[in-house]
Amino acid sequence: MTDDMLARFEAERVQDIAAQGADAKLKKMGVDFVVQTAPHKYTYNFKALGRPIIQLPQDMVAMQELIWQLRPDLIIETGIAHGGSLIMSASMLALLDYCDAVEQGVPLDPKASKRKVLGLDIDIREHNRAAIEAHPLAHKIEMIQGSSIDPQIIAQVHARAQGCERVLVCLDSNHTHAHVLAELEAYAPLTTLGSYCVVFDTVVEDMPADAFPDRPWGVGDNPKTAVHQWLKNNPGFQIDHTIENKLLITVAPDGYLKRIA
Repeated sequence: MTDDMLARFEAERVQDIAAQGADAKLKKMGVDFVVQTAPHKYTYNFKALGRPIIQLPQDMVAMQELIWQLRPDLIIETGIAHGGSLIMSASMLALLDYCDAVEQGVPLDPKASKRKVLGLDIDIREHNRAAIEAHPLAHKIEMIQGSSIDPQIIAQVHARAQGCERVLVCLDSNHTHAHVLAELEAYAPLTTLGSYCVVFDTVVEDMPADAFPDRPWGVGDNPKTAVHQWLKNNPGFQIDHTIENKLLITVAPDGYLKRIA
């Protein structure tokens, strides 16, 4: 494919994505898919390099694209569960290390790289910790147990981020408005210019009112309501609608926040 052909392809892709985003019927179909599959726990069906990942495949692809594009030194993730997201992020960081070594013509030293993914969880269950630590990509992963909004945990994360040139933040733990708002206040400022703070499960706001009878979050009290409140006082971030318009099916509508200032 020549440069001109690639440029035309990219231009057409941008137009097609914008057209998808402007198609209200298509966007509703995406939300309907999430609503209809939620009772079957569709997001529990997948694995990342052997570990369960509670995520939609579309958002997994979006994160892969972002990590490749941003080439972060540090990925901060709140919420660990079975560790699949940590493993997926670690695999992308390891791939970036490999590509750097090839481009520079030097031997790959997997343990010398500074690229890491840092996972936070209030309860890292022992069987999950053991499986993550036994994974071949464990050397790319660091974990901290404790509440992501505990001042001591926040201080540890900020200290860990010191000196990192590119930081990507992913928030996916407790989905109440208050908790996500506190996480945004704590960790979004660590997002480097041009990078993203991704807030997952904003789709809760678009779900039926009775979709989460056994959870403390729901319509009116969820990550999306927190995002919109937080953005009012943080103009240095904006919602990147091109990502959700591209995916159509996502758990993070209005949740891909790009730092622009």
